Amino acid sequence: MFALNFYSPLFVDQLRKGRKTATIRLGDKTDKYATGQLVWVTVGHRHGPRQKIFTAVIDRVELKPLRELSQREIERDNPEFRRVEDTMQFLSQIYSRDVTMDDPVSVVHFSEVNEFPVL
Repeated sequence: MFALNFYSPLFVDQLRKGRKTATIRLGDKTDKYATGQLVWVTVGHRHGPRQKIFTAVIDRVELKPLRELSQREIERDNPEFRRVEDTMQFLSQIYSRDVTMDDPVSVVHFSEVNEFPVL
C-alpha cells in the first residue's frame, strides 16, 4: 500500500470534508502514482508518526508545467488559493527551493473510498 502524505495538519479538515481532492507535487510522479491505485491518505512529518485519514483511489495523474495549472486544479489542491503564484510560493516553501513557472508538476487527483456501507 502506498501513502499520499500531507505534512501539515491544517489539511486534515479539508481532506475530511472533501474540499481537498487533489495534490500538486513538484516533479514527475507518474511512475509513483497510477490511475486506479489505492493509497492511504495520511498526515504527518517525514520519518515520523502519521495519521491515516482515509483510503483513496487515484483518479488520474497529470504532468504539466506549473504555469499550465488551471484555477480548478489549484482550488482542488488548496481551497484557499486562487492563483498559480500562490501555488508556486507554497511549493517553494515545501521543497525549500525556488520553484519557477516552468518547473514540471504532477497533479494527483484522488477520491475517498468508503470502506463501510453508508446507511
